[in-house]
Amino acid sequence: QVQLVESGGGFVEAGGSLKLSCVASGNMFSSDTMGWYRQAPEKQRELVAIFTRSGTTTYADSVKGRFTISRDNARNTNLQMNSLRPEDTAVYYCNILRVWPVRREYWGQGTQVTVSS
Repeated sequence: QVQLVESGGGFVEAGGSLKLSCVASGNMFSSDTMGWYRQAPEKQRELVAIFTRSGTTTYADSVKGRFTISRDNARNTNLQMNSLRPEDTAVYYCNILRVWPVRREYWGQGTQVTVSS
């Protein structure tokens, strides 16, 4: 079983920065992809950024150029968020997508990010 713990959320004014971190415990595989999703009130959960084990990164168009995902090792991922906007306000979730030996997803409990205008 895999458990994810996020940290680093909080309250910030528009234009400010925050850094989110996620640590995974349990069995990890080299093919696991780690990433970040977010869910704003009354909206569907959406992808923010992902980082594959091969080093490929993907970002939502809305955060390109402002957010940077990094991966220290197989168990840690960070999301540096700069130039934050009120529309970035959401609960941010750390995610692991596993495709081998079976397809499965794991989620953290979420961390709140609030950006004031």
